[in-house]
Amino acid sequence: MPTQFTTPLRAELIGRNLWRVLEPFEYYVGSLDSNDIITVEEGFVTNFASVPRVFWPILSPVDSHGKAGVVHDYCYYKGLYTRKRSDEIFLEGLRVLDTPEWKALSMYQAVRAFGWHRWNFLREIKSEELEFTWLETRGRAARRYTIHRK
Repeated sequence: MPTQFTTPLRAELIGRNLWRVLEPFEYYVGSLDSNDIITVEEGFVTNFASVPRVFWPILSPVDSHGKAGVVHDYCYYKGLYTRKRSDEIFLEGLRVLDTPEWKALSMYQAVRAFGWHRWNFLREIKSEELEFTWLETRGRAARRYTIHRK
């Protein structure tokens, strides 16, 4: 049986292009019969997809591919898989959501090319046993990180 998202995604806007997941939702990796299930927790904060604003007219961060972006953000944040496997799950999720193939491949290639920065940052945070809050700002600096010792 093909893979799928089994629950709806409910999220609220909490900042400029920043969303909080309101209730858990699941994605079955590979197939619906899989024991490999990603459950995105209530309260998880995401931006759906890190798309530069100049590309929003053709690749909106909040679109029908939103669930795949949230699962990808969650995989990166939690370190559930390798970076490569997390990116492959993102592509799989895009395809499950019937994202046009040109768009799915473009988004996949973008995370393969540029996702290393976020991946490495999150691994550093985890290795230092720090917690952080990701905030959107209104100025030219699009993101600011506040880091606290646990």
